[in-house]
Amino acid sequence: MTDILEIARVQVLDEGKGLDSGQALECLRLPDERLGDLLALAHDVRMKWCGPEVEVEGIVSLKTGGCPEDCHFCSQSGQFSSPVRAVWLDIDELVKAAKETASTGATEFCIVAAVRGPDRRLMDQVRKGVEAIREAVEINVACSLGMLTQEQVDDLAAMGVHRYNHNLETARSHFGNVVTTHTWEERWDTCLMVREAGMELCCGGIVGMGETLEQRAEFAAQLGELEPHEVPLNFLNPRPGTPFGDYPVVSGPEALRTIATFRLALPRTILRYAGGREVTLGDLGTRDGMLGGINAIIVGNYLTTLGRSPERDLDLLDELKMPIKALSQTL
Repeated sequence: MTDILEIARVQVLDEGKGLDSGQALECLRLPDERLGDLLALAHDVRMKWCGPEVEVEGIVSLKTGGCPEDCHFCSQSGQFSSPVRAVWLDIDELVKAAKETASTGATEFCIVAAVRGPDRRLMDQVRKGVEAIREAVEINVACSLGMLTQEQVDDLAAMGVHRYNHNLETARSHFGNVVTTHTWEERWDTCLMVREAGMELCCGGIVGMGETLEQRAEFAAQLGELEPHEVPLNFLNPRPGTPFGDYPVVSGPEALRTIATFRLALPRTILRYAGGREVTLGDLGTRDGMLGGINAIIVGNYLTTLGRSPERDLDLLDELKMPIKALSQTL
């Protein structure tokens, strides 16, 4: 039987064709003693098909907490006893956050709202915020506002929103164990509308929510079918008061194996470090992931959890001689 890494070297590295679900599963099952080889191949794939640049992004929550959905990992759900409560940012605070993000060298600033989908009030607030940010600072504006109608997709595109984030979160076969108030198909439909409207699509998920390795491989292949411009890869950081609050943290080797496998399934995609890397990987593991397929990073804090300081991440990129992607390259 041919070794999966030998297959991937030809199929992914040489030809640029991502792994299918069965092949991804073989990578996820590789023993720890082969992890170094897997990471090295993933890094070679990243360098060949994406290049050395790293895209830096900051995020801010326009509306935090009070969400009606029951995503079992999320402390912003109004259905759980987690301590997060509904808060709105005003436009001045939004612009200040965008300026602070741009000062780190970031080219992307994402406005996030904890909602099922935006109502008229939220769309009006986003419109004002996007306009104010574009007048005040040179940075690409992205949004993550839940599920959209076609009219809302067209409206965001007309505002000049550069990229829209809407995560599938997990494999289709596992989604019902994570969310019950909407379907995987509803999320998929929003992703298709975003892509067809000409905005860049950011779509990823969370690893460590009780899925099997088979389902993790299924998820990688489903993202490959969707072909998003960017995949944010989160690792579950269990939040008190949520149904997943007592779940174990993904181990470092397992997280790195997942990163490398997703790179091999998505050779041309921006693969972004997102939430949970601090508790799962720590400093050394974060470095290993940057050498195992990751080519984008969220700097600073997340929506309801703390991240590493931007300076530490930027110092790491400097140490690894990975240049930050310039704004002119992403506009």
